[in-house]
Parts: sequence; C-alpha cells; structure tokens
Amino acid sequence: MPDLQRTMLLTGASRGIGHATVKLFAQRDWRVLTVSRHPFDPACPWPGGAANHLQADLSEPEACESLIAEVRSRIDGKGIDALVNNAGISPKAIDGSRMSALQTDYRTWLQVFNVNFFAPAILARGLFQELKRARGAIINVTSIAGSRVHPFAGTAYACSKAALAALTRELAHDYGPHGVRVNAIAPGEIHTSILSPGTNLIVEKQIPMGRLGEPTEVAELIMFMCSTNSGYVNGAEFHINGGQHV
Repeated sequence: MPDLQRTMLLTGASRGIGHATVKLFAQRDWRVLTVSRHPFDPACPWPGGAANHLQADLSEPEACESLIAEVRSRIDGKGIDALVNNAGISPKAIDGSRMSALQTDYRTWLQVFNVNFFAPAILARGLFQELKRARGAIINVTSIAGSRVHPFAGTAYACSKAALAALTRELAHDYGPHGVRVNAIAPGEIHTSILSPGTNLIVEKQIPMGRLGEPTEVAELIMFMCSTNSGYVNGAEFHINGGQHV
C-alpha cells in the first residue's frame, strides 16, 4: 500500500500559533516536521514530536542550508505537502516598548530579516522539488503590522512582514505553474504568551469583534489553506484579526 500520510514542515513550532498548528495537523494524521531554535519541549508533546523535531537557528543562513539537507534526509525522497513559514522575531527596546527606526541598528535589521524573510525564501527555494513532487502548499505567516504602523511591533519586524507578503505574491507567480500554491495569513492580536501590555486597549478600541483571536483559529485557517478545499487559491494574503484591519 502506498504511504498516503501527508507531510508538513513548520518553523517556529515551540509556542503560540506554531504549537497550535502542529497539534492540529498531528491530530489529523499529518506527519509534522518542526523547526525551532530550542530542543523539543516534552511539556508540549504530540505524536512523534521528539523524533520529528529539528533544531536550527534561522538567523544564520548556513543553518537554513543545513536544515534543507536534514529535511531531505528525513523524508527520504518523498514530497512535502506543506511548508509553513511561521518563525518570527520582533525585538523590543530596553524598556520593552516598540523599537523604532531610530533605535534599530544594522545588526538588528539583519537578524530580523534573516529569520522573518530570508529563511522563508531560502526554504522555499531549497525545497522546491519536494513541494513540486507533492503539489504542495506554502503558507507564509505575515502580520497586520506589515500593512500599518503598530503600537507594539517594531519597524524592522513590520518591514520584514511587508517583504514576506511581497515574496508570497512572487512565489505564487513563479511556483504556480509547477502545481505549488503560495499564500499568506496575516494575524492580528492573537491570545498567546507574548502579548504586549496594553493589548487590551487595542481589543477595546480597534477590533470590531471585541476579543483576541485564539491560536487554534489561526491553525484551522492554515489547515484550510493546505487542503484541497483551497485548491484554486494562490497568491492571497488572508486577514485573521476580528476586523481590526477595516
């Protein structure tokens, strides 16, 4: 019997949206390869989690190349049905506030873009043949901060997410003829452990639905975008923010 289990590679799996996505896909019988800077955390288990976890620092371009080789070794000639570029960093000022352009030095710009933008680009290119083999999907996790100034998200983070949205369109154009769909989701305020103080004011004043989003809601959208139910969707960026963008 052929192996019908689908395979996903997800970066930034250790918490929040990434962790919720991993658990949902695992529950629905996907093989999930996860990537984070940290070792596998047994406090957040899922079936096969420890065996399918890859540790890599995506701020280092060499680590991305090594990761691609390791992924190929793990899947042993099979395809990749979904690549979810979820890893992202958003440095803060010393007092924890938004890091403005005046406060952001070159080293910080480079670190943020390496993780938030260049790593997705390198992984998409390096794993193209595996994605093509499975007629897979790429999901880039952008942000509401990519299209407007945000009170907590810094300048480098916002610019990197705007660039990732542009990359999504370019990849959709380049990969679509090969059967690989590329889309993005742009979360707003999601109920995770890294919420900034003052988020409640955004909820009260800017979100028509009057509540935070849940990581599981984002995970369900990612699942839809990786399924055949979205088979004609390509090059789109989906807002998931309770109407915060309107």
